[in-house]
Amino acid sequence: MSTGDVVVLDFWVSPFCLRVKMALAEKGVAYETQEEDLFGGKSELLVKSNPIYQKVPVLLHGGKAVCESTNILSYIDETWPSPPLLPPCTYGRAQARFWADFIDKKVFEEGNALWRTKGEEQEAAKKIFIETLKQLEGALGDNDYFGGATFGFVDIMLVSLTFWFCAYEKFGTFNLGDHCPKLSSWIKKCMERESVSTLLPDPEKVHEFVIMVRKMRGFE
Repeated sequence: MSTGDVVVLDFWVSPFCLRVKMALAEKGVAYETQEEDLFGGKSELLVKSNPIYQKVPVLLHGGKAVCESTNILSYIDETWPSPPLLPPCTYGRAQARFWADFIDKKVFEEGNALWRTKGEEQEAAKKIFIETLKQLEGALGDNDYFGGATFGFVDIMLVSLTFWFCAYEKFGTFNLGDHCPKLSSWIKKCMERESVSTLLPDPEKVHEFVIMVRKMRGFE
């Protein structure tokens, strides 16, 4: 397969785009990226490829568009089955999908509440966010990864969000390791993987990006 057969419509700071790139890297699939300017104007290709939401990421495979990051991860896992991202048994796959849905619904939005709020509202947001991470830490248990001994679907879903954690910690004035030491160790273990370490943006640049967005949206 030539690289041009697989294209990711991308935005550098999007954890949802990062999920797609990590999954492709884990599968050993060569791909190209097209960086979108989400502030200056969306490309005609993005609007055409995802007319419903007009959002990244979009995976273009052989000219056909697949949208929404969790859906794209499933598509990648089915299209390139080795190595598998989901467990072999039906119960394991059901559990992985449950926690993937949990992550999708809670982590990014709850984390973003830390830079969108101040004072008592921010303290309440911090408590909610940390409690969610503790629930995930409970799901991880003493395993190396959420799938047990194997890095997989749920790990990609969550680790793709962690480069935003630096900004969350700074705005919420807390340290993840103090509250969730096992989850903090899991992040470090994930960082040993090439598919993670070579793709994660610089957390400090993400923090600067959040500061810019705060000013744009009048949160300062």
